Amino acid sequence: MLALQAAAPRAQTAQQAAQSLRLAVHHTELRRDGPGLLLRDIRRQAPDVLAVRDTLAAARPDVVLLLGFDYDLDGLALAAFAALLAEAGHLMPHRFALRPNRGMATGIDLDGDGRTGTPDDAQGWGRFTGAGGMAILSQLPIRHGGVRDHSDFLWRDLPGAMLPSHDGRPFPSAEVFDIQRLASTGYWLVPVALPGGGEITLMSWHAGPPAFGGPHGRNRLRNHDENTFWVHLLDDRLPMAPPAPPFVLMGNANLGPERGEGMHRAMRRLLAHPALQDPSPTGRRPGGPAEPDTATAHFPRGPGVLRGSYILPDAGLHVLDSGLIWPPEPARHALVWADIALPGAAPR
Repeated sequence: MLALQAAAPRAQTAQQAAQSLRLAVHHTELRRDGPGLLLRDIRRQAPDVLAVRDTLAAARPDVVLLLGFDYDLDGLALAAFAALLAEAGHLMPHRFALRPNRGMATGIDLDGDGRTGTPDDAQGWGRFTGAGGMAILSQLPIRHGGVRDHSDFLWRDLPGAMLPSHDGRPFPSAEVFDIQRLASTGYWLVPVALPGGGEITLMSWHAGPPAFGGPHGRNRLRNHDENTFWVHLLDDRLPMAPPAPPFVLMGNANLGPERGEGMHRAMRRLLAHPALQDPSPTGRRPGGPAEPDTATAHFPRGPGVLRGSYILPDAGLHVLDSGLIWPPEPARHALVWADIALPGAAPR
């Protein structure tokens, strides 16, 4: 296996493992330029596929949210990757994925560049259906019947939506926002069964980047609102009900509270929400400073280092430990992990 930067989570005793849940988020960047190519590369055991496998094998999560992982209708790529992970000694038999907004063609000019059929004209940027989706692997059963999918929530319906405009009019047109979804990838609320009974809800998302997007700041505004969605959901300001505890918000905001591009106030507002807590996991990235940092992404050619991936448990949960694992270069994203005491377990 590949050498990983920064220590993996400390080994747990059997009693500790029985009383805790290890969660992880990993932006894998296992997206390809066309459908079926990821499955091909998993079967070929491509180097970047093995790097993700080794990172997960080192982290040994009970549940992991994979980002930047191409979706296919029959779940073949996800099943093949789970089998590869099992061969490395970490069995995660339960799988979940839905078609992402990325690559979902609309047939109209969403970004106002005068063309149709481009990656920017999909509900979320993508060259093909399922490009760069999300997926969940779990050692615990996923309660598929209780899943709530809000990926079709329209951008215009968010309270205070910051829609792009030009000369006082919606850009490129009001008709665009009759169909434009807010989520670049998706908004999932996925219940996972807990060993002692009950369940925990994983609130999962992967926001689009605040960069690019043309002269009217389309991506910057959308990124702000994609992350603000959770604030409104937790505050019961949306048509759908907020989740009942216990829950964990986990995903990638493509936004930090301070560094990088974007409207940082949106992330600071989310991190400060009274229903959530921020473990602020740290790790040391390859070639970085000796002191651990909370940055989870490193883009050497710009925008540098920033925090983008998060695990934010609800305020009533007890966080035992957390951290980052950096795969070897050229990987640009760290795996984020956190150990949560199971509800009802005595804090250690």
